[in-house]
Amino acid sequence: MQADDIEALFTRESGAYYFARWGRPIAPIVFGVTDETLAVVKGALEAVMVLSGHKMAETDPELGSNLMIFFFREWDELPQVPDLDRLIPELGPLLDKLKAADANQYRIFHFDPDGAIKACFVFLRMDAELSAVPAETLALTQIVQSTLLWSDTAFRTTSPLAVLGGKTILRPEISALIRAAYDPVLPACAQDPSHALRLAARIGQMQ
Repeated sequence: MQADDIEALFTRESGAYYFARWGRPIAPIVFGVTDETLAVVKGALEAVMVLSGHKMAETDPELGSNLMIFFFREWDELPQVPDLDRLIPELGPLLDKLKAADANQYRIFHFDPDGAIKACFVFLRMDAELSAVPAETLALTQIVQSTLLWSDTAFRTTSPLAVLGGKTILRPEISALIRAAYDPVLPACAQDPSHALRLAARIGQMQ
């Protein structure tokens, strides 16, 4: 990937460049799925963690779980989750906006003082569109989009996944970018577009 391509993936619709990766081990929990689907989600997370070199943990010492993925049918189910409004104080107004937009997914990130990702909440309203997506594809897509703070426009027109030999895989350029993004020599957070040049250089060195 060229630096311009990378920069676009972390440049928000407002024009601001903002990159962040996880700064602490990921301790996941998944709500609203069968054991079979749970295994698929955890398998996708483990695969991306192996790729990135980042670590997983059973629990986060501060939050217990810091990657929470919710599968549900209607947005009105979320206020029934105990203490969720404490983790996400803006939950009520946010749900009103999501219902008005007829949205079927949303992610919220929280950050540590150094700007690294501290927690991520993934909400998936399983409407007809999402229910038609194979579990492996849906799980891998969501994990990839939770691994870094991508731009809000990053995957609007192009999926981070591809199909090879009938199997869904992570696109090679996105795979290389995630691996480079977690290189310890690079910062966990960056707001200067020149950071994209450093990512491109790391990808070149890895290849």
